[in-house]
Amino acid sequence: MASDDDKLSLAGSVSLGTGVMIGAGIFALVGQVSELAGTLMPLAFLAGAVVVGFSAYSYVKYSDTNPSSGGIAMLLKAAYGPGIIAGTFSLFMYVSMVVAQSLLARTFGTYSLRPFGLEESTLLVPMLGVVIIVVAALVNLVGTEWVERSATVTAGLKIVGIATLAIGGIIAAGPSSMFDFASNKSGSSDQGILGFLAGTTLCILAYKGFTTITNQGGDIANPKKNVGRSIMISILLCAVLYLLLTVSVAGSLSVDEIVKARDYALAAAAEPLFGSWGVGLTIALAMVATFSGLLASIYSVSRLYDMLRDMGQAPGLPTRVHHQSLVITAGLAIVLAAFLDLSQIASMGAILYLAMDIAIHWGVIRHLRTDINANIVVPAIAIGLDAIVLGAFTTIKARDDILTLAISLGVAALIAISQVIVASRTSVADQDA
Repeated sequence: MASDDDKLSLAGSVSLGTGVMIGAGIFALVGQVSELAGTLMPLAFLAGAVVVGFSAYSYVKYSDTNPSSGGIAMLLKAAYGPGIIAGTFSLFMYVSMVVAQSLLARTFGTYSLRPFGLEESTLLVPMLGVVIIVVAALVNLVGTEWVERSATVTAGLKIVGIATLAIGGIIAAGPSSMFDFASNKSGSSDQGILGFLAGTTLCILAYKGFTTITNQGGDIANPKKNVGRSIMISILLCAVLYLLLTVSVAGSLSVDEIVKARDYALAAAAEPLFGSWGVGLTIALAMVATFSGLLASIYSVSRLYDMLRDMGQAPGLPTRVHHQSLVITAGLAIVLAAFLDLSQIASMGAILYLAMDIAIHWGVIRHLRTDINANIVVPAIAIGLDAIVLGAFTTIKARDDILTLAISLGVAALIAISQVIVASRTSVADQDA
């Protein structure tokens, strides 16, 4: 645990959370969400905030009582005891966060290549993604203070930059775009209520960075107050920015145009509104947002892995290898960034995260509600909302993209099997002892 002087302040923890949230989520997912939700894409981002707002309740209540680094792993352990269930869903969370890092890295590669017309390169995009993961990992070696400083500075830049693009876009498109974007029927991607709900599933990825704050509660000053405050401030701030920005994009491009530029939709939307300088600003903002998000995520996820390893739920490397959690986390992110595209990465992250989220809320209802003084109505609503959007998403994936669904379910199965093996070995070792 960090010393008092080295702990994150309220501003620092909010910056860390928004640093992860305002990253690949908004820059990479606008096109993918439009492909599912059509003209209702801005409302899908708002709906995502509502779902996450209910979900945050369980995390906040537990963190108020038990602030710690690796908070989600500890929550699952407290709810289900040390064993297969807690280990499986803890690794779901860990892998979903590593997936988010690969999403950030590939988005960085896509936007940085946009000025050269190479944003769709199947070779250069993953190469740049791998390079930026390595750089972010090296920066994390410097320590907590550097991560907080960079997060605080870049969070301010991102908020100002996105707000400028959003407000400028709405002004350029006309104030009426705030209200009539849904009346624009041009586009062939609208898939009705099922598509809207599936799009909301992906939008949740743009907010789930709040768990970064939960996972490093032990590194936050006055955590019993500041963890919950940081989470709610981060979610509300991002919800406002996302709604303004997506309305601006919807006012600039048709649904079909957004889908065509799905991996770099914000840059495409900036061109007709602001010209070349707007495209340049958007690209620069995307690069800053994704890199800073990567820094913050590696910082938090490495600490989560330390917790899982200490709990015996994740393997380590030979003792001669230093900074093992950082090496493992960055290494897995590199593999994902190299071999999966943005759509596959986002889908896997959403499925694993929502499965874990449901387990969290069920654990609170069944086992922890008295210990943390939780009102079971809120986590029950959260389970219902998670189940609805996840059901819609998997239905569409089963129909249109069975390979991505199979990969995601395969990863989930491998994680569960690994925990069964770990549990059986632990049982044998205890018997021998």
